[in-house]
Amino acid sequence: MSQQSPVQRSVFDRQLVTEIHIAAAPAEVWSVLTDFTAFTEWNPFITEATGSVAVGSHLEVRMEPPGGRAMTFKPLVTEATESVSFEWLGRVLMSGMFDGRHRFDLEETAGGTRLTHSERFTGLMVPILARALDTRIRAGFVSLNEALKTRVEGMVRDTV
Repeated sequence: MSQQSPVQRSVFDRQLVTEIHIAAAPAEVWSVLTDFTAFTEWNPFITEATGSVAVGSHLEVRMEPPGGRAMTFKPLVTEATESVSFEWLGRVLMSGMFDGRHRFDLEETAGGTRLTHSERFTGLMVPILARALDTRIRAGFVSLNEALKTRVEGMVRDTV
């Protein structure tokens, strides 16, 4: 597992990037990652999600960052390529205040899948929230990654 440092283009633009290797094919990871109805069983960060994994659709997502306040938002799906990538764009208040482009990229490797879980935050509120992004939100990403790995690898073991 690797954790990368935040990328900062300006005080109003910050990116978090985390990675984890999962010993399963991208299709198996995708299946768990997009099965929103099961999130309550395994996902400690995004505890509920509803909607369609289709470009142009809106999701309803409940996020519970470690040590932070739970929040529910309705992002727009901007990319959904089965077993490859899934991205949504969420906004707080209005465009330009605090926008988050949340992304999951799945890359097939010799031993399974490299999951890159990232989010690019832009807007006027980024400097105010930078510390929480680097601590609570990063911790949430890592907890989701590890729980996804456990869930997928457990399912793969059960089918063998």
